[in-house]
Amino acid sequence: MISPIKNQINTIFVHVSDLERSVKWYCQLLNQDYNLSTVSKPVYNVRINDYTGLTLDAGPSGEIKTVAPSPYPLFNFHTDNIDESYEYVNSLGFKNLSSIIRFQDFSYFTVSDPDENIIMICTG
Repeated sequence: MISPIKNQINTIFVHVSDLERSVKWYCQLLNQDYNLSTVSKPVYNVRINDYTGLTLDAGPSGEIKTVAPSPYPLFNFHTDNIDESYEYVNSLGFKNLSSIIRFQDFSYFTVSDPDENIIMICTG
């Protein structure tokens, strides 16, 4: 039987405890405008290019979600300039978990969001 499931990721869900704080963090990271007065639980969809979306999920209204972050990166954001990206993240005061790791054709560093979810920024 041929699978009816597409070889395509639609949306990545990042579970967060404070939706407004996470919207601000991700929008600053991606240099996107945001209006906290329009943010309402349970989710916020961050604008992402192409097919894959990013949904911040704080759970039902009136509840505070307990987040147990993975010790490994959830996903990565791409950059063409790793050094400029590293400087940008540092200028925002975000918590870097690593310095830039360089390979011959690939470089990356990691940063943690307000819930300690690890996000990779990489060139490949």
